[in-house]
Amino acid sequence: MNDLPARKPARPYFSSGPCAKPPGWNPAEIATEVMGRSHRSKLGKARLKKSIDLLREVLEVPESHRIGIVPASDTGAVEMAMWSMLGARPVTTLAWESFGEGWVTDAVKQLKIDPTVIRADYGDLPDLLQVDWSNDVIFTWNGTTSGVRVPDADWIAVDREGLTIADATSAVFAQDIDWDKVDVLTFSWQKVLGGEGAHGVLILGPRAVERLESFTPDRPLPKIFRLTKGGKLIEGIFKGETINTPSMLAVEDAIWALEWAKGIGGLSAMKARANANAAALDAIVKERDWIGHLAADPANRSNTSVCLTVEGADTDMIKRMAALLEEHDAAYDVAGYRDAPAGLRIWCGATVDTADIEALGPWLDWAYETVSH
Repeated sequence: MNDLPARKPARPYFSSGPCAKPPGWNPAEIATEVMGRSHRSKLGKARLKKSIDLLREVLEVPESHRIGIVPASDTGAVEMAMWSMLGARPVTTLAWESFGEGWVTDAVKQLKIDPTVIRADYGDLPDLLQVDWSNDVIFTWNGTTSGVRVPDADWIAVDREGLTIADATSAVFAQDIDWDKVDVLTFSWQKVLGGEGAHGVLILGPRAVERLESFTPDRPLPKIFRLTKGGKLIEGIFKGETINTPSMLAVEDAIWALEWAKGIGGLSAMKARANANAAALDAIVKERDWIGHLAADPANRSNTSVCLTVEGADTDMIKRMAALLEEHDAAYDVAGYRDAPAGLRIWCGATVDTADIEALGPWLDWAYETVSH
């Protein structure tokens, strides 16, 4: 086996990207104050409301948009929107990776609404000019499992008749979101904030609220999907009164991550860190002929979930590379998604330090050479 590289990344969490907790951060102290209390207590509601207020501040969400914490991570947030809003007009779904395909499956097989489906292969972006804006449109802002993102919001019509429903779970805090072009946006804390999972965030613009209050779907809605009562939006959801029982530890973790983001300079600093990390990884790729970007067009390439091709690799080879890196605490969970072409997926979100991305290069060389021989 080749000699190990001299330096390891300090925090090799390249899949989920959690940031280091500050000195003195003690979950036991949180438990004393919050964990033993009901989420419906004055304290519980206040902490949930604080997380919403911080989300608005750091993400620079306009007051016209409501922010709610909902069950079941990003998946729950997207499906809550789909089940509650779709059916009022035709639907277009865009898919260029596995999560986009998941929303196609929901629309076709579960909701049975016969959508127009516009697809592209892994590594490519569909022709966005094909979209009919008289339709409701569902898309992933950043394809987590392909490393392909929409380059901007210019392709979204200002005078659209339908709603935009954007799964932005690996885009927020790292990429520009044009809130005038977004009617529904979803994400979860465990991606770009590096927090705990379980809960999703649902952001509704005025047009989405209007749809909810003017349209009643002809399908059963589980309790955790119900956003209206008596034809009116349940405003409490967007003030910290969650539909289901949330993990208050996860809420506190999200609050800390948001305070950290605010402390380093807010949204602009978060985007700059992600861009610097992606640039550092791109430099590693350019220096090696055995590795490349799955997303060939730099304009459409993710700056968070960067997917890489490996010369001559199959799934087994990638698994062995990932296992070697994890065994030596150099990087964790860097094998590409199971439905994606065999390759590596490196997390470059803001909670990763650029120096750790730079330190990864020699470890990738070592792992590749070891499994190749």
